[in-house]
Amino acid sequence: MVAYRESAELAKRLIEDSCKKQNIQPGQLTLHADRGTSMRSKPVALLLADLGVTKTHSRPHVSDDNPFSESQFRTLKYRPEFPDRFGCIQDSRAFCQSFFRWYNDEHRHSGIGLLTPATVHYGQAESVLRQRQDVLDVAYQRHPERFVRSAPKPPALPSEVWINKPVSTPETLPVGECR
Repeated sequence: MVAYRESAELAKRLIEDSCKKQNIQPGQLTLHADRGTSMRSKPVALLLADLGVTKTHSRPHVSDDNPFSESQFRTLKYRPEFPDRFGCIQDSRAFCQSFFRWYNDEHRHSGIGLLTPATVHYGQAESVLRQRQDVLDVAYQRHPERFVRSAPKPPALPSEVWINKPVSTPETLPVGECR
């Protein structure tokens, strides 16, 4: 969302609309946000509770606590077509609509096995990785000398990703495991 200002009401609308659009179920999502007044507001806190969304916040006085957002902002700002200045808010909205479509549907991310976020989000990752493996298998069969160490494999998807991983307590440790 690109708006003239930040507000609790806009944050609430963005989160609510996004959860509906993506069919987010209670307990499925953790939202990590800065400590801005909008994200700490009562309307947003109540909405997150109603939606069953867990919230985490950046550490106090730390502006770059979310590496995913920081990476996305860097990608945005270093796009060749990113302007020095936007002429008006409509220009920035148009640019961002185009950027986010590209970022989610075309840009392959190294942290998710060189897949697009849309491919992972919509459950197509396994199929794409299988197709990649088939291509790599054919390449290896035709020219094994090109692969000195072993048969090639596509990059794997991470099994989990955390910004603020919950601390394990004796109650949450697997049975038989000690700290």
